[in-house]
Amino acid sequence: MSVTIKDVAKKANVAPSTVSRVISDSPRISEKTKRRVRKVMDELGYHLNYNGRVLVSQSTQTIGIVTKVASVHSFDNPFFSELLRGISDACHDKDYSIYLTTGNTEESIYREVVKMVQGKRVDGVIVLYSREDDNVVPYLRECNFPFVMIGKPVSHTSDTMFVDNDNVQASKEVTDYLIGLGHQKIGFIGGDSHYEVARDRLSGFKLSLSEQGLELPRDYLKNIQSGKADAETVVEEILQLTEPPTGLVITDDYNSMKVMRALEDKGIRLPDEMSIVGFNNTMIARLSKPPLTTVDTQSFQLGHESARSLIELLNHPDMMKKSIIIPTVIVERESCIRLEVQNTDPEQDRTPH
Repeated sequence: MSVTIKDVAKKANVAPSTVSRVISDSPRISEKTKRRVRKVMDELGYHLNYNGRVLVSQSTQTIGIVTKVASVHSFDNPFFSELLRGISDACHDKDYSIYLTTGNTEESIYREVVKMVQGKRVDGVIVLYSREDDNVVPYLRECNFPFVMIGKPVSHTSDTMFVDNDNVQASKEVTDYLIGLGHQKIGFIGGDSHYEVARDRLSGFKLSLSEQGLELPRDYLKNIQSGKADAETVVEEILQLTEPPTGLVITDDYNSMKVMRALEDKGIRLPDEMSIVGFNNTMIARLSKPPLTTVDTQSFQLGHESARSLIELLNHPDMMKKSIIIPTVIVERESCIRLEVQNTDPEQDRTPH
């Protein structure tokens, strides 16, 4: 026979309504009482009847996660795993479950989102990307369905709740860092240019070079993009240049690792012949050889704040839409080297007599 709320209330010496408020984490109940009731729930093996709860509250206690590609491919990139860990942590605190899209194409992911919304499978959605020509976010807006984005929206910025970094500033700062090490020939390897994060990081890179009065040859700009160019192709194109760059800004650690491997396969010594910086400070940045200098975007915090914001929106549907900017910091490791400035002025090279 299953344990009921009344059983818990009797052993904890409280009213059944108090147990219900503890389950919903009501602020009206003291932390001391909550701890006592939860201890009794654990001792008796009480488990909440979610089916009944859904029928009563019209809530699934579930949040949908919309990926930009199939989740099986997303898990290859540790950044996604860290986002998901942050989301999971915040959902666990508020007793929410997660429903993850698994489509292999943009169209199949869109159809899954429609099923989520129309089938009332989730209470709200976290969209893990921001991109142009996207069908998901306009559909959620049209349905007036609660959602939060990770990434700055392409449009409707003022009335969309989102969590992001200042990617323009972060990219500018890490490019400034390379310039400060004496690099003047710096290349940029971006990801899919349809995504807002890729465009913002390119903008920050260009801004840094412009402020420093440095040239940006067109051949120094590359993209690793599914179906168009992989790391090996990009590296080969860079090394064939008459004057290859001495440093590279690469828009995530995952692609940085692939570029580093391709460079080593070509016999390029890192960082002696090429300095590299990445983004996200994932586990592979610490484990790469050499360890990668990278921008810590606090991916766990991005995920955690997105879930926390969505749950807040679900509890207060009329709240003002807000944006949260998570700060970034450069983590210096061993993938960059300072270039010695060569003196090219013949007058200064003369030894005085």
